[in-house]
Order: sequence, then structure tokens, then C-alpha cells
Amino acid sequence: MENEFCEPKANNTRTGFLVHGLALACTMLLALGCEEPMNTGIIPKVAQGIDINDLTVQAYRIILDSLSDKDPSIRANAIEVVAQTGQIRLVPKVQRLLEDEFAPVRFAAALAIGDLEYSFGARGLQRLFKDPDSNVKIAACYGMVKLGSVKYREVLRRAVASTDQTVRANAAFLLGKSRDRNALKLLYWAMRDKDSADKVAYQAAESIATLGDDRIYPKLWTMLLSVYADVRVTGVRAMGALGTRDARNALIRMLSDEVLEVRLAAAEQLGMLNDRSGEPEVLDVFSRKLTNRMEPVDHERVNVLTVLAIGRIATPALMKHLPQFLTNESKAVRIAAARAVLQSRMRN
Repeated sequence: MENEFCEPKANNTRTGFLVHGLALACTMLLALGCEEPMNTGIIPKVAQGIDINDLTVQAYRIILDSLSDKDPSIRANAIEVVAQTGQIRLVPKVQRLLEDEFAPVRFAAALAIGDLEYSFGARGLQRLFKDPDSNVKIAACYGMVKLGSVKYREVLRRAVASTDQTVRANAAFLLGKSRDRNALKLLYWAMRDKDSADKVAYQAAESIATLGDDRIYPKLWTMLLSVYADVRVTGVRAMGALGTRDARNALIRMLSDEVLEVRLAAAEQLGMLNDRSGEPEVLDVFSRKLTNRMEPVDHERVNVLTVLAIGRIATPALMKHLPQFLTNESKAVRIAAARAVLQSRMRN
């Protein structure tokens, strides 16, 4: 990306790796170097024999250890969970990852610094304006927007027209994540432009949904009708972001999809909308032993989707299954389980 993407221009009304997370605003009073979660009071048991306090300690330790894991994808996932669940005590560790060797980790760290409004990270974000990776540069701009430097929104808007399809997709993602409704026209352009790759079009559609424009519903519906399960999952996530009554009804319909991963994604999104209609589909994973005989990669993917749905729905019948995932052999599953525990604690 050229330097112009790091140098905000005067305002005018002119978006690889994607990190999807929930932006949370947190206090700036951080206890630097603390290694244990703060005791914020008694949290009720969410299922017989399951104490959310005990699970929270385990979950915190998983995220803490994962921030220094040798696998960069694990570090990036852990950073996302820190931002999504408001683990403000871990932000100083995240800040150090702005200098990580791997671009996706720096990308995730820049987003987390912004999402958690960690103003002490501003200088680190500004140093990323000279990063060799264009995706990291726009992530730094997003972080600065979240810290109050709204002039960097223009950088994101220009980046959505990049010839690099990953940069274009990430810019579309960040425009939605930054709640920039003035970028709607540009996102529609990116979605329809013949030069946009599918990942750009789908991401632009999801970002439009995130911005609450219900005109995108027909496009999302076509994604739910795709013959490709991964496109249907993207459509499900976008419907959850839209959150209208029609979107909720569409998600309920997807609970009958022939592919388990799609059903679990729909259950998670409904749970995010405080609708527990997907609970039976998640319980089926256990009662019908749906992961038996799956290949390891498929098994891991289903486990991740299962625990994410549990975290959003958070009924006692589902929560009792979480402890086994906190000790799963897969790091990705353990991180997802930790996220589910921390999200359920926030819900309670």
C-alpha cells in the first residue's frame, strides 16, 4: 500500500486475514503485569456442579498462555478474545504484540488496542503506519479512529478501492467495525464492483449489515441459498449482524440446514440476539454424537463452532459441557472454550 494510505487527506466523501470481534469500551485504569483475573463478586453457578468462577480462572489462564504461544494463529486468536471479552488486564501484553514478527498478529493487536480504547497504545499504532504489510497499516488506522482520531476514517475509505483484494476485504471489514455509516455507498460499490473478489463482496455485505442497513437483506438471503456451506456460514453471520426480525427468522430457518457447521453458526448468532432457539441443535452434537468418525480437521472445526454457540446461548444444559473443551487437545478449541466461558460470565 502506498504511503497515501497512512497520510490522512482532507475530508471528502470517497475499504488474507480478517479478524472478527466485538468492540468493547473499557476503562483506562489498568493493573500492569497482573497475572490473575480480578474477583468481581460471586457469580451464580450456571449448571449443577459447574461454577463459573472456577471456569473463568481456567479461561483466563488459557488466554494468557496463548498470547505467548509459538503459533502466530493462536496468538492472534487470543488477542481477539481479549478484545471481545474486555480482558483489560491483558492489554499491556497485547500492546507488546504490535511488534510481533507475524502480520496477522500485529493486525489483531492493532484492532484490540482500538477496541479497548487503550490510549497508551497510540504511539505503537502510529509506528505501524510504516509497517511493510498494508493490512497492518489500515488496522493501525482503525485503532486510531477508535482512539478518537476520526481523520483516519478517510484512510480506510480509500483502502477499500485497493487493487489488493485482501486489503480491500479488510478495509470493508474495518469500515463496518468502525460503524462508519457514511461509508455505506462505498461498501455497496465494493460489493458490486466487477473487480472485487468474492471475499470482498461477502465482507462488504456483512459490513453493510453491521451498519444496520436492512436494504442488504436480499443479498444476505442469496448467500443463505448458496450451494457452498462456507458462504452460507458467512450469510448467517451477516444476518446476525443485521439483527432485524426478518434476519432472525432467516436464522431460525438455517437451523434446519443439512450441514452441521451451518446449523451451529445459526445457533450462535441467534444466541447473540438473545434467542435460544438453537439450543436443541447444539445439544444434538452431544446426544447424537455427531462428531464421531469425523476427520480431525472437521472435528476441530465443529468443536469450535459448538463451544462458541454454547457461550452465546449459555443455558445450564449447554454450559455443563464446557469444562471438557477447556482441556481439549486442540489449542483452537481451548481458546474458543475460554471465549465462551468469558462471554457467558458477561451475560450472567
